[in-house]
Amino acid sequence: MSSDAAHLALPFAGEGANLAMYDRVELSKAIAASLGDTEAALLACKRNLFPPSASAAVEADRDLKLCFGNNAPQSQLDGFTNNQPVN
Repeated sequence: MSSDAAHLALPFAGEGANLAMYDRVELSKAIAASLGDTEAALLACKRNLFPPSASAAVEADRDLKLCFGNNAPQSQLDGFTNNQPVN
C-alpha cells in the first residue's frame, strides 16, 4: 500500500513517508486482528487511514500558498522572519 495511492496530498508538508509508515502499521495490525479475513481487515484499516492525513493536508495547503500564492515570495519571507527567535 502506498501513501501516495491512499492520500491525495501536496508534497509541501513533508509528511508522505510518515503517513506511509503509519498506513503500513495500521494495515498490519488490522490484518493480524482479522484472523484471515482480508476484506474485514481492509475495511477496518480504511476507517483509520484518512483522519491522520487531514492535518498534513492542511499544512501542505498552507505551505503551497506560502510558496506559490498571490503574495509569494513575500509570504514565504514573512514566514521565515516571523519564526525567528528573539535575541
